[in-house]
Amino acid sequence: MNIIIDTHIFLWALAEPQKISEAKRRELETATNTIYVSAISVAEMMLKASMGKLAIDFDVVDMVKQSGFELLDFSAEDAVGLKSLPFHHKDPFDRMLISQSASRGFALMSDDTKLSLYDCQMV
Repeated sequence: MNIIIDTHIFLWALAEPQKISEAKRRELETATNTIYVSAISVAEMMLKASMGKLAIDFDVVDMVKQSGFELLDFSAEDAVGLKSLPFHHKDPFDRMLISQSASRGFALMSDDTKLSLYDCQMV
């Protein structure tokens, strides 16, 4: 299965894996799954770091690779779905992850319950 992980799941995997449920950890550790960190999450982390809302003292791109995850670019095709996406959730980063997940047919892993209101596969 192809899984895009929400930004908080990536950060928890690095620093606080106990916050990730056992079921989600199993999916992250399943060798047949490909786990992606979207460029959207990288942008969110860098923006929050620049505003002093998040301390990032490591190379995010390098850490994604070291963690065994894959980087996933956000494309124009991924963005098209934003136009018709209902406003169950107003966070622009989460909305882009939802659109990307739907566009690619990938599952999305998050603890944000609002994301389950959308027409995308959740883990």
